Amino acid sequence: MEKVTTPQEVEVWYVLPAVRKGLVTEMIRLGLNQKEAAERLGITEAAVSQYLSGKRGYDVTFDGNTKDEIRKSAKSIVAGGNVISELNRICEYSMKHMVLCRVHKMHGAPKKCDICFKNTAD
Repeated sequence: MEKVTTPQEVEVWYVLPAVRKGLVTEMIRLGLNQKEAAERLGITEAAVSQYLSGKRGYDVTFDGNTKDEIRKSAKSIVAGGNVISELNRICEYSMKHMVLCRVHKMHGAPKKCDICFKNTAD
């Protein structure tokens, strides 16, 4: 039997770490230090260090539009915006714009998977 990975697993294992890496990188660029970025994102300083060094979140490369969305979220979070809302917005964006589908195909999607296409019909 073929091992099937669900889109939700892919989102947690690959997409979310890559998003966090993008957020951390942008937040540092915007002037926060590692401790401040960790506090804003609700993660450890060690996790921030791993994102910056490429030990975490390296499995996914985003296109320019997705990177723009991550930058918008980083700016919002730095300005005091809600991190959960911003992470949710980016995850919804990744599903709607087939980012999650592309990553899922790389990590165990069934050969004839079309769930992403069904979810974008609305």
